[in-house]
Amino acid sequence: MDFPVNGYTIQRGSTLDRALLSKFMGITYEELFPGNPLTHLGHTVEQYFSSDTPLWWVFDASQTAIGCLWVGIAIDQSSGVRHAHIFLLYVHPEHRRRGIATAMMQCATAWAQARGDQQIGLQVFANNQPAVQLYQSLGYKIEAYSMLKQLEA
Repeated sequence: MDFPVNGYTIQRGSTLDRALLSKFMGITYEELFPGNPLTHLGHTVEQYFSSDTPLWWVFDASQTAIGCLWVGIAIDQSSGVRHAHIFLLYVHPEHRRRGIATAMMQCATAWAQARGDQQIGLQVFANNQPAVQLYQSLGYKIEAYSMLKQLEA
């Protein structure tokens, strides 16, 4: 599939891409939480990545992976309905604002619709306003708040 921006292609990944997926997760979280060692991300990939949780890569003209979309399956806690869930969406900063994330989300939507899903869910950090704005522009609505309280040791 070609993107609207010349020079980018999208390719479906496979379960052989575990190491690259772990790397992209690390890049994503390092960008959001600099200096915070996130050693658990490899375990997350090992535990949840399978042939049932599709992965797409975005490549630039030099065939370098510059973007990643990992989609999984979730159950809506209020209705019990199974639906697609975005685990990871990442585009390298130098390639942002070119329609790449929107095109990847279209891949996720097509995959979910082909499965018969009625909705797609995701979580986004509140301080990641560019991502919040992207998702809202694509029709995503806030449904819940995730709240945490730090406990004293």
